[in-house]
This record gives sequence, C-alpha cells and structure tokens, in this order.
Amino acid sequence: MRGVTSQPILDSLVHVALKGEVAHKEAGPMQTKQHILDGYRILDFTQYLAGPTTTRLLAEMGAEVIKIELAPVGDYGRFIPYVHDGRSAFYVQQNRGKKSLCIDVKAPEGLALIKQIIMKVDVMVENFSPGVIGRMGLGYDVVSGINPRIVMCSVSTLGQGGPLSNRPGFDMIGAAYAGVLDMLGYADRPPIIPQMSIGDISTGAHAAAAIGFALLHRERTGRGQYVETSLLDCYFSYHDSAVQLLSASHGTMRPYRNGSHHYLICPVGIFSGKPNPILIIAGADRQWPLLCRAIGKPELAEDPRFRGHMDRVANAEELRQIVQQWLDSMPGDEQIYRTLEANRVPYAPVLSVQQAMREPHLREREIVRTVSDRFLGELELPGFPLRFSEFQRHLDLEAPTLGEHNEEILRELLELDSDRIRQLEAAGVLARGPR
Repeated sequence: MRGVTSQPILDSLVHVALKGEVAHKEAGPMQTKQHILDGYRILDFTQYLAGPTTTRLLAEMGAEVIKIELAPVGDYGRFIPYVHDGRSAFYVQQNRGKKSLCIDVKAPEGLALIKQIIMKVDVMVENFSPGVIGRMGLGYDVVSGINPRIVMCSVSTLGQGGPLSNRPGFDMIGAAYAGVLDMLGYADRPPIIPQMSIGDISTGAHAAAAIGFALLHRERTGRGQYVETSLLDCYFSYHDSAVQLLSASHGTMRPYRNGSHHYLICPVGIFSGKPNPILIIAGADRQWPLLCRAIGKPELAEDPRFRGHMDRVANAEELRQIVQQWLDSMPGDEQIYRTLEANRVPYAPVLSVQQAMREPHLREREIVRTVSDRFLGELELPGFPLRFSEFQRHLDLEAPTLGEHNEEILRELLELDSDRIRQLEAAGVLARGPR
C-alpha cells in the first residue's frame, strides 16, 4: 500500500500525524504527569486476554488507551464469568483505564474514522488471527503509510508466519506445541493443563516490553516499526533447562514430567505438611547441608548417596522419603516453618487462591488490591506488578461500558460534532451498550 501512495499525500499525512502527536502531548488530560507513559496514545484492537494484557499494562503506566470494540457486541471478554447484571468482572480486570470506541470497521465510514485516528496515535496493538487485520484494511503497510512514526504490535497464538500460523489458537495450544504441557503432571499419566492463562498474560507482558523498546528506538531515530510476538514463541523460551539438556547431551539426557518434584534437581518439590502442602527447594550443593541440619541429620550432607547433585537425583526417591519422614514427625506446620526458616532453607507453604488473597505480605504490597467498579461495587483484583520510584503505585482507573467514549474520542481527536456522531450511531457505524 505504501508504494502506491503519492509522495505529496504521504508528506501531508506525515505532517498531520506529527502535528497531532505534538498536540496530544501538549494539551488535554495528558498535561499532568501521572505516570511514566503519560502523553502516549494507544489504539487497541485486542480482545480476550493476551492483547488486553499488553494494553492494560500500558494503561496502568499512564498511556491513553483507545479500545476499539467491534460493533455491535464488542470484546467477547465482556461475557466471561463472573458476570453480574451484564457486567463481567473478567472484562473489568483486563480493561481498567481504557476508553471504549465501539465501531463497525467493515463499514467504509468506520474504516475511514479509524484511519484518521491512526494519524493521532503512537502505538497500535492487535491480537486477531494472522491476516485478519490486513483484511480489515489495517495491515502495517497501510498503517505505517498513514503514520510512519507508529509502533504496531501483533500478538498471536502461533505467530504471523510459518506452517501453523493460520490455525485458530488459545493459550494452551501454544503450551502444547511448545512442549510445555508435556512437562506438567506425572510420568505415568497424561499431561495436565494449568488452571490459569500463564501464556496469555506473560506474552502480553513481553509485547508491552517490545512496544516500550520500539518507542525508545523511535525517540532516538524518529522511525516507528512493526513488532510481533506469539504465545508459542514465549512459551518455548520458558524452557530453562530442557532444551539445552536434550541438545547438548545429544539425547542421552531427556527431560520428563515428574509430578510434584523436579526431575533434574533434588530435593526440589512439594511435600505433605501438617496438613498444608509445602514446597522445599534445597537441591543446590550449598542448600542441601542446610536441609540436613534442619531435619537433624547433618551427616547426610556427606553421605555418598546424596553428596553431589547427580547423586541426589539418582537416589531421589530414598532422599524424598527421608525428608517426608521428618515432616511427618513434626507436631504441625508452624513448627516446620520455624525450623526451616531458622536454618535458611528455602520453602513456602502451598497456598490456595483464597489463602493467597488473605496473605498479609500480598495485601501490604498491594499485590491483592481492592478496587471499586460502578456496577460491581468493590472487588479484589491482582495489583499492577511493576513499581517505579518516580510515580505512584496505582492509578485510579475504571473499565468502560461498551462504546462509552464514542463521542469523547471522535469529538476530541477528529472534531466531529454531536449531530454527525448521532448520524453514525443511527447508521450502525457506532454502537453503545449499558455495561
């Protein structure tokens, strides 16, 4: 598309884009510096979880996020439980701090409005299946032709290219193809699936980091660029030992799932407490003697069965029985914790979600945070995981109703008047909803 744009038109668009960028950085609600990304404007074509995580992090850091919700129903995350009176707590968690523009991008008028908005933004994020954004008429060739300084980011399950790229996908599909699911569970049973979207959320965080670095590059060079990542890319990078182990040993050492205990480091795993499960990590040579002392058997540190790393792995079952026997002999969990802590043995009680939400450490650090939603009332959500010394811990953010900011966005950015906005709503180009 860029190749068929005449140079005078392109120069004009660049001038408008740069003028718009300066304007939005000097005026309006971005004038007061509330957080590190104040002054940056994001156009957000994401739904469900991985993409919304990316833009949620940017919103938490102060960016103005314009969430494009496809008319008439918007982000399908609005229907994920818990839902009360049409309001989804899942949607609230993923979309606090964003502005909702519900628009029919397939309508020529809708697409034209989006292209005008692209002139006024710094970043565009999408997580449709590969090829969809291009078929909408908003591929990077078009977008960068309109605004050469834009950073565009695509998030997908399996990547924008390659034999698998066109397959529909979700978090666990990326985990399955990456060999991650095969490492979860017990060796004599089928693999298990994690009961949370680790890939979606961590891939969203990777994408946010890529956007930040691309903006840093733009500040230095004046040039935008296209960045992409996928759940599969990120999931495969999580193999801390399995890939190098298999490759460097030429297949003589093979990673395998090992239930509640690590297959390569011992003792590292979950033991039965009194009654709560307990994670003990004492597999390193410097940690093993500390555990031996804690369980009252310091001589085991020099026992030839357990002296070296691979000795402990070879005799893992016997070693685990010794540790479990000590745990069984203790009067209760608190005594276990005090003994391990006194000997500097790394451990943690395996908390349930409910227990974690009540844990004083998490609450003091606002990892568990109470927020207020105008429809759901007070609810607890995970806190923003990053901290900046120059900015406040949390911004006061609220999730939008469907199309809540249609008029605000089109009036402020494109100078449309109320009559024109009403006409677009009547024609179905714009939509709004109560929740």
